[in-house]
Amino acid sequence: MPIPEDVTGEEIDKDVRQELQSLPKGLAEDVAKNLVMVARLIDEDPEGAYGYSKVALRLASRVAAVREAGGFAAYANQKYAEALAEFRAARRMSGSAELWPVMADCERGLGRPEKTLDMAGAPEVQKLDKAGQVEMRLVAAGARRDMGQLDAAIVTLQSPELASNSLQPWTARLRYAYADALLAAGRKDEAREWFAKAVEADKDGSTDASDRLAELDGVEFVDAFEESDEADGAEAEVEAEVEVEAEVEVEAEDDKD
Repeated sequence: MPIPEDVTGEEIDKDVRQELQSLPKGLAEDVAKNLVMVARLIDEDPEGAYGYSKVALRLASRVAAVREAGGFAAYANQKYAEALAEFRAARRMSGSAELWPVMADCERGLGRPEKTLDMAGAPEVQKLDKAGQVEMRLVAAGARRDMGQLDAAIVTLQSPELASNSLQPWTARLRYAYADALLAAGRKDEAREWFAKAVEADKDGSTDASDRLAELDGVEFVDAFEESDEADGAEAEVEAEVEVEAEVEVEAEDDKD
């Protein structure tokens, strides 16, 4: 697959670059460039990212970072079985528990929420950092909802991290998930309160909490461009009617003559 000229391979994380040092220099550069493309495209063009990940895997399947990138690309394309296989391979190579939450979420994607909950109670969770533990809690709550256990999902999300006023990278998503679970359980007033709290924490717009809050408040947003187009269309119709009326008047005058 083509690599843009501005991609050098130096853009990758230094830890990944260090992993690639086990490869011949030219091969390492090629793999690095493909990994850059995976990272660049995975949000806006998951299929494209998946294509570059397959190239990287073909070139260096024995590198943990490459297997991890392949897993995330497959995950972004909802290829959960493939993603899980790649994550497991990466974990075996690295020995890290970091991928445990996303592996558990793959089990959800495969329709196995019970397996997800088993993983949520596994010793590996204790090896995760705070962000990883919060992510595991979010995944477990999602599994509870998959099983129709709304109250259990709400309880799963109730934690010191949820109650804390300190804003962390995960705060907005955690508050949003809690608000959404409350709303699904019919607790609308509480849901509104937590969607508002999610908005306060969501500085980079990682959730649609503001839209959900507006929806609960009955606020309807009108697209300014659509409104402008409608106004232009109405004005054009009026002008056309005026022109037709003028033509009719002219024809009537001609008939009199």
